[in-house]
Amino acid sequence: MTPTAVSGDEADRWVRGELVRSLMRAARGNYVLSAVLTPIVVGLSWNDVPLWLAALWVFLMVCVSIVRVRFEVVYRQRYDGHDADAQERFIHRYRHLWTASGVVWGLSALLFFERSPLVHQFICWFIVAGAATFPVVSIALHPPVLKRYMAALFGTMLACMVLRIAQTGAEGLQFGLPFLLLPVLHWWLLLHAGRRLHETARNGFELLFHNKILIASLTQQRQAAVSAVAMKNRFLASAAHDMRQPVLALSLYADWLRNEPELVHEIAPKISGATQAVNLLFDSLFDLARIDSGQVRLHIERVDVVQLLRDLELQYRPVAEAKGLRFKVHMVPGTVLTDPVRVRRMLGNLLSNAIKYTHQGGVLLAARQTRDGLRVEVWDSGIGIPREHLRDVFLEFYKVADHDAGTSDGFGLGLAIVARLSHALGHPVSVRSRVGRGSVFRVLLTDADEVQAQARMSDAVG
Repeated sequence: MTPTAVSGDEADRWVRGELVRSLMRAARGNYVLSAVLTPIVVGLSWNDVPLWLAALWVFLMVCVSIVRVRFEVVYRQRYDGHDADAQERFIHRYRHLWTASGVVWGLSALLFFERSPLVHQFICWFIVAGAATFPVVSIALHPPVLKRYMAALFGTMLACMVLRIAQTGAEGLQFGLPFLLLPVLHWWLLLHAGRRLHETARNGFELLFHNKILIASLTQQRQAAVSAVAMKNRFLASAAHDMRQPVLALSLYADWLRNEPELVHEIAPKISGATQAVNLLFDSLFDLARIDSGQVRLHIERVDVVQLLRDLELQYRPVAEAKGLRFKVHMVPGTVLTDPVRVRRMLGNLLSNAIKYTHQGGVLLAARQTRDGLRVEVWDSGIGIPREHLRDVFLEFYKVADHDAGTSDGFGLGLAIVARLSHALGHPVSVRSRVGRGSVFRVLLTDADEVQAQARMSDAVG
């Protein structure tokens, strides 16, 4: 079961399975009842019935009871813990056992009807009535079984009564014929009561099913709320931690400048750098907030991929070469329907990360035509990412550990923004990496028609 919308067929299937389980749990007491009542019926009829007939009836009762115990063991071993379909297969396969039990109890009329004294017959009638009534509480949970059991019991009983009346002649016809109405009436009453019991049990299980669905939904919502609160707390704690460093640097530079104003030319660039770091952090935080709240309006247009890569090369080649890294570009002609500003921000964040975490070697920006569409890749020969952390790099404030220099500079928001924009634009992002060998991030620039583009724009706007 899932806490989301559940179909009526699924609910009905679950309820039917639970009804079968309840039937099997409640049916266990029937064996004790048969074991107690069987010797009483035989004892009351012992002196008035042929020995072979009494022995045959006891033999049939014992056989049916043994088989039913056996099939209950089979149920516990093979079916009890399975789904509703398995429950229904079980009850369909072994439904004839209840029919056999009803037939054997119906044959008991041959032992006492028109044979024993009236007092004994009266007691035996009560016993058979109990044997017919007591199981109704359990077998009413499955109406086909109830109908089979009742039809077998009362049908056999009426046949035995008619046979005895025919054997006794006119006297039996005068005094025995009215008794035929009692089993018929009892049959009708039990079927009516069984239908009411089944409706009540079914309604109870339907309510239980919907309560389970509601509880599961509330549990999932609670877990989502707890996760959201935990993420918010982690987000705020990480933001406060990353903001404290440049703000503290500003404070130290200001004190330094106040005490040694003649060093203004040396300190001013440091103050400018710290201020820029704070601004970058705020810009990234605001970008995340706008994307998550659906306030980013996409401007979809046809974008030339070659021109897009050239613009990125002009922006990031000087940064890479200033760090002593090679910067290569591989272009293929093509266009894509997307937001040029947002897709440039995505690829720019990937290039910035690649340069930041690469100390030697170089960075490759490449476009390739694939079976799924045009794909842009950012390769680097940097420190790499452990396999178990490949998903974490798209979380807020996650930073790749630099094995040589502790934690690298940065706020850990670049890839989080890439993940958000990837979802808004419909451009899937994937990553592969080897520790110490480098990483490759791939962005699939799947083309879309105007309808899909407008739909994505509407989703982003909210």
